[in-house]
Amino acid sequence: MFKILEANELTTNIFQMIVEAPRVAQACLPGQFLIIRVDEDGERIPLTICDYDREKGTVEIVAQAIGAETFKLGKLKAGDSLADVVGPLGKPSDLCEENLEDLKKKKIVFIAGGVGTAPVYPQAKWLKEHGVDCDVIIGAKTKDLVILEDRFKKVCNLHITTDDGSYGRSGMVTKALQDLWDEGNKYDHCVAIGPMIMMKFVCKLTEELGIPTVVSMNPIMVDGTGMCGACRLTVGGEVKFACVDGPEFDGHKVDFDQAMNRMKLYKTEEGRLMLKAQEGDTHHGGCGNCD
Repeated sequence: MFKILEANELTTNIFQMIVEAPRVAQACLPGQFLIIRVDEDGERIPLTICDYDREKGTVEIVAQAIGAETFKLGKLKAGDSLADVVGPLGKPSDLCEENLEDLKKKKIVFIAGGVGTAPVYPQAKWLKEHGVDCDVIIGAKTKDLVILEDRFKKVCNLHITTDDGSYGRSGMVTKALQDLWDEGNKYDHCVAIGPMIMMKFVCKLTEELGIPTVVSMNPIMVDGTGMCGACRLTVGGEVKFACVDGPEFDGHKVDFDQAMNRMKLYKTEEGRLMLKAQEGDTHHGGCGNCD
């Protein structure tokens, strides 16, 4: 069992937890994710790591209550325990593997949307700890849905934009990025994490601007082990699985339309059966959903 040390609601249906998991905390890096189970009968939930503390042996997760399992997770309080916390899984951010002196020469921008703001934080924090400056654009529908603002202010140059103009800049994250570019911020590298539709249009813009862009495909993960095929996607014409090959990929090579269509189909039994028939050996069965 893994004890929950802290549990807070950040905003409507989005909550944060700090969990005691010493072995995970010792090994994880920004960009990786965990598989958790609320109880012995619970389903596996893949969640990207929001933060970690090696000395205290803790990991931090942020999740949105969008289904039965995440709803149950959100009801847990400090002092409760999780049945399983497995990780770290997936590949760390490419930034962690780059030469630091080369990184310091780059102008890096992160674009975060909704609950995707959480996995951006450890990357920005890691860069700050290693003497690398970065900009972060956080997008939300309204001011009330902006999360982790105070923590981001300590590790980056923060730009907030809201769809309704109630806080920060007004408009979508793509408008904020274009405005910053026009103001003279010529970025060399972009990382976008958020809803699929947001990442698609960020990549469309960054391709026009000539900014290499990495996206995290954690929104399409279900099983987290490559067994179920939910996170199957096409990257540069090749079949990949977000949970084992990613979750980060070259955003300009991702077929977003195909990935979003698969997400819709995967929600129904008939859709899963059709995907299995269409994709054959590259579908990756084993989760039981497609039998």
